[in-house]
Order: sequence, then structure tokens, then C-alpha cells
Amino acid sequence: MYRLVIADDEEDIRRGLSVYFPWEEIGFTVVASVDNGLKALEMARTGHVDVVFSDIRMPVMSGLDLARILFEEKRDVPVVFLSAHKDFSYAKQALNYGVRCYVLKPTNYAEITSVFRRLKSELDHRVVVGGDSSSTEESDSGTKQQAVISRIRRYVERDYARATLQRAAAIVQKNPQYVSRLFKQVTGTNFNEYLSRVRMEKAAQLITDVDYLTYQVSEIVGYSNPKNFTRTFRKHFGVSPRDFRRGSSAGGEQATRGGPEEGS
Repeated sequence: MYRLVIADDEEDIRRGLSVYFPWEEIGFTVVASVDNGLKALEMARTGHVDVVFSDIRMPVMSGLDLARILFEEKRDVPVVFLSAHKDFSYAKQALNYGVRCYVLKPTNYAEITSVFRRLKSELDHRVVVGGDSSSTEESDSGTKQQAVISRIRRYVERDYARATLQRAAAIVQKNPQYVSRLFKQVTGTNFNEYLSRVRMEKAAQLITDVDYLTYQVSEIVGYSNPKNFTRTFRKHFGVSPRDFRRGSSAGGEQATRGGPEEGS
């Protein structure tokens, strides 16, 4: 997952974007939500941020100033602007500072998804791990390819909460794009789909334990946003985590008692 900071001085927009948008589904995780450009800049300077999604007009420091400083400091942190219609000409100036794109307010689910999918593809292409040439990678034997996939699967099953394509590629010392293609070729499943399946299987085991609340299960299996976890869980199992737990409990009671309780 690429690490995303959201900067907007409007609390409703900030909260809506950080809590309700399914970032994990398109390869991002929100690591901070701030109300001005200076806070976003300080986050970016730590080196623990991959992308900034920023409003243009904010107190303390504007989004344009944020983009300018990141550009001048040669920090390779892409910026996407969130802009009102009246800011359109203002936003165009930001192209000089390497701003990737702008999303118009009111925010649109499809537009945000499209912009950030393109950005993720750009980020994926930046990452080259281990210095393997594509020709060497493509010439890997079938046996070696199977060994690579086996190592990646073991890694995901062991570290599913933090697993990413980039980390998997680093473990096998390959280019992430090569790993992505190879994983799909050998398994018939995309890496992210496999990771999601492993997480959901682990979540299903945990959710039946009444000692864990849903948000705790969400964190354990790698989802920082419980709403995104619930959405993915429902998509995978066809029911919410709560209903899954109820169904499991009912099934256990019936198996133990020979049938449902009287009066249920």
C-alpha cells in the first residue's frame, strides 16, 4: 500500500475522504489527515509519505505553496490537488511544481478512483528492486518461477497485515512489475486479490472469537479503516462481519444442542 496524506481545512471533506473512501482497494492507505499545508509538508519531510492529496486554499500554508516547497526541495512526493471550480486557473499554475492532477469539488468517487489508479501505476513503475534486468527476469526457468511464487505466498501468509507487492518483490529481489505479471501468470490471481483473500480468511477465523471487536480484527489483518474492512469482508463472504459472527454462533449452538433454541 502507498501511504497517503489528506490535507483539507474543511473537516467534513477531510473526514469523508479519509474514512469513507475505499483507499485500500486501489492500493493506498491514509496515514494522516491534516487541516493545512504546513502539517502535510512536515509529514512529507519525514520520508514516510508517498502521496499528498491536498486542497489548494488552506490557512497557514496553501496547497500551492506546499507543492512548490516539495518541488524546490526535490522531494519525490506526488501531489494531487482537490479544487473548487473557481480555483481551476489557479490550479493550472501548479503544473510547474509537478502536481499530477486535480480533482474538482464536490468530490466524485469515479474521478478519484481513476486519478489514483493512474497514480498507483506511475508509482509502481518507479520501483525497481534489486537491479534485475527485465531480460534476466523473463528468462527465469519454470522451476525458478514456482520457487519465487512459493516464497511470496509464504511471505503473505506470514505477514499478511503489512504485506505489499513492493515488499514481496524486495524479498525475492525482483522488479514489482515482473512479480505482478508472474504471480498472475502462475496462479491465475492478481497479487492484491490473493492478499485480500488471505486477509479475509484470517479475519473469518478471528471474527468468530467474541473477544475481538470488529475494528480490532480489521487492524489485525491490515486494514486501518474499519469501514473498508467491512466493505471488503461483505464483498468476499456476502455478509457483514457482524452477521458472519452471528451465523457462526448460531451454527455452533445448533451443533451443540441438536437444534435451535426454543422460542428463537
